[in-house]
Amino acid sequence: MTERKIIHIDMDAFYASVEQRDHPELRGKPIAVGHAEERGVVAAASYEARRYGVRSAMSSQKAKRLCPSLIFVHGRMEVYKEVSRQIHDIFHEYTDLIEPISLDEAFLDVTENKPGIALAVDIAKEIKQKIRERLHLVASAGVSYNKFLAKIASDYRKPDGLCTIHPDQALEFIARLPIESFWGVGPVTAKRMHALGIHNGQQLRACSQEYLTREFGKAGILYYQFARGIDNRLVEAVRIRKSIGCERTLEKDISNRASVIIELYHVAVELVHRLENKDFRGNTLTLKIKFHDFRQITRSLTQNRELTTLDTILPLAKQLLKEVDYAEHPIRLIGLSVSNPHEEEDRRGVWEQLWLEFKD
Repeated sequence: MTERKIIHIDMDAFYASVEQRDHPELRGKPIAVGHAEERGVVAAASYEARRYGVRSAMSSQKAKRLCPSLIFVHGRMEVYKEVSRQIHDIFHEYTDLIEPISLDEAFLDVTENKPGIALAVDIAKEIKQKIRERLHLVASAGVSYNKFLAKIASDYRKPDGLCTIHPDQALEFIARLPIESFWGVGPVTAKRMHALGIHNGQQLRACSQEYLTREFGKAGILYYQFARGIDNRLVEAVRIRKSIGCERTLEKDISNRASVIIELYHVAVELVHRLENKDFRGNTLTLKIKFHDFRQITRSLTQNRELTTLDTILPLAKQLLKEVDYAEHPIRLIGLSVSNPHEEEDRRGVWEQLWLEFKD
């Protein structure tokens, strides 16, 4: 079997870099894409801002405390989408096996590529160069024999990075990798890993599959495989829309039940509108709550019927809300999504992010 050649391309500080490209007066300055008001959140931060500790999803108030000279710029999603399309035009010069992860990130399978270039790293170099020359933006690239390692490689030398992980280097590379760098290991899982004495890839590899499955469920199988450099997932050129969601960041934190129900109603109405526009049908409803301290939880319910109307969604949303203790923990954000669609043939080929919000 031919060894696969996978490239992961990740645009560096994408939204912020587009703004600095289009507005020369912002170049070299710390900027944040987002809103500066009291309830605002940073959608993206330039590398100049990141040096102060400013990060995406951070409250605007905290960002300004960390970087008093921070310049806020309103996002232009239509512009970012158009630039993303231009980036994908470059990808298609090499392969049509492209799996978008977000507007600024994608996997490419170049095992068989249009120019017939032997080395994937040479393709990655050309893509980075064309993005720089044509779009005046900077990308990082990772090259390896599977998606997990290509993703890790692209993060390894950012910004403007290029890293290749060869098969004969993979196990040694993974052994030194901090557990936080593993795909699917967020802050909560990392904390659990640390409590179990797992801090890096070598310690993860020492764990049996049975142990990891017992501790982390199905994800434990992935962790077991990743620790051994195994990832059999294919680059999927066609993505099926898995869910549709929407959310509201409230003007002020609330804990009064009546106020929460009113906000939940507004989110449910918006969700129904988006479901109608996309002709999307699913039977799992998920409630997302972010508290005043930015702690976040989700609660889900699956039904044996499609959730497409306010009459079916709002009662379930209220039922999920009953599981949330917000009397002593005021709510900052409320979100709802519908997922678990029936994968009908005529609905294939459409992809959409779960939560419709800025990410970088």
